[in-house]
Amino acid sequence: MKTSAQALAAPLFEPLSLGPVTIPNRIVMAPMTRNQSPGGVPGDDVAAYYKSRAEGGVGLIITEGTYIDHPGANGYPAVPAFYGEAALAGWKKVVDGVHAAGGRIVPQLWHVGRERRPGVEPDMSVPGFGPMSIVEDGVEVVKAMTEQDIQDVAASFARAAREAKAIGFDGIELHGAHGYLIDQFLWAQSNQRRDEYGGSVENRLRFPRLIVRAVREAVGPDFPIIFRFSQWKLSDYEARIAETPEALGELLNPLAADGVDIFHASTRRVWEPAFEGSSKTLATWARELTGCPVIAVGSVGLDKTFRTGHFTRTEDPTSKSRVNVEELAMWRARGDFDMIAIGRALLSDPQWARKVRDGRLDELSDFDTRALDELVR
Repeated sequence: MKTSAQALAAPLFEPLSLGPVTIPNRIVMAPMTRNQSPGGVPGDDVAAYYKSRAEGGVGLIITEGTYIDHPGANGYPAVPAFYGEAALAGWKKVVDGVHAAGGRIVPQLWHVGRERRPGVEPDMSVPGFGPMSIVEDGVEVVKAMTEQDIQDVAASFARAAREAKAIGFDGIELHGAHGYLIDQFLWAQSNQRRDEYGGSVENRLRFPRLIVRAVREAVGPDFPIIFRFSQWKLSDYEARIAETPEALGELLNPLAADGVDIFHASTRRVWEPAFEGSSKTLATWARELTGCPVIAVGSVGLDKTFRTGHFTRTEDPTSKSRVNVEELAMWRARGDFDMIAIGRALLSDPQWARKVRDGRLDELSDFDTRALDELVR
């Protein structure tokens, strides 16, 4: 007989079918940069790290951002690549391990855009690429992308997606959030181009739509494509790509028409209303506006905010994890989202999902900031 905690959690552990792929439950491991892949190659430790989360009951794993083969795609040390024999062989081990443990996994395909600066691996002479040129101390550190650059990047995303399908991933996620390249074209503040890729919403969508169409053509009609988007940016927590639900629909619906199957709505706090005049969250609006399944994400399992590098960290390493299963399950049951992504709570506790499923909430491990610097397995 199920305990009351298990019964409350039940809506989070129903399977979900996405085309030919069945995800065993609604718990997603959110993508989190780890800087643990020297030379861009995910090693056996990375494979064990992801496998342990599948063993711990996570239904769908979205990998950390993994950069495509465009020369300006990477912006950080020791993050994984998604091209080349060694890196793809490493990812194949990751996929095989997750599948052996009963999980599903997709890579997050990534181009950092203007966040890159010269001096970053793999080719330290390459500048950043973005919608607009950026000059620092008289040196152009970010190149304004030409039409050829735009076509090259779209082709690079398509090659990566094709490789993901070939080595056994269950879909792909396009990183269109947080002020990276795709988002830089979507956000009016970072895209002030005066050609067909800037200005109107239709024009700012042209580059993301080109990528989605190229990826869809590369992988065929049934391979799931997830698109992660956000209002906030790394440089501006108050930034917004859409001021109203109607404006959000104008951005998301064309992407759905071009081949996006699932939207991943990234917010700092998943429970907060997205727009004035309504209590609905960003995930709920995305689901209602597009009719597509939606992954919700934002501080689930944390009682404080943490920042370090890509993350937020307090000075107190004893800050507690939390989960209100009743609240999460209620949101899932009433259709506020289809899947819920868990981030930092899973870094310290690979068994987080299984403990929640089994009603063992008192056994959840507290989040420890030291987990940001190592691969807990």
